[in-house]
Amino acid sequence: MPDIAAVVARVYVEDLEAAIPLYQELAQVKAVDRFAFRDVQLARVGPFLLLSGNSTACQDRVATLLIRRLAPVLTALERVGGHIIDGLSPAPNGDRLIACHPDGSVFEYIETGDTEPPA
Repeated sequence: MPDIAAVVARVYVEDLEAAIPLYQELAQVKAVDRFAFRDVQLARVGPFLLLSGNSTACQDRVATLLIRRLAPVLTALERVGGHIIDGLSPAPNGDRLIACHPDGSVFEYIETGDTEPPA
């Protein structure tokens, strides 16, 4: 079973509440998981992660990857010459880290520990 449980598209919005209905319709879900991290207000709507507020510091991320275990990510990054920008640290949804791949792509990884991909 692969360690990547899901890839979450990051969407930066001015007004979180105004943006949510469109993403609920696109994802065909009613559930919205709202939370805050540092100066950013977030809402997870299906495969979308909406970010609002002071998100300038995190706009370099290509995507958020929900990972069952972070250890294989750390091993792979070390082997290919990637590096950790921020983390390993706790976050509202699980332990996280921000990593830069050798090609310059920046990803957020969150360890969910899930055995099944999120719905």
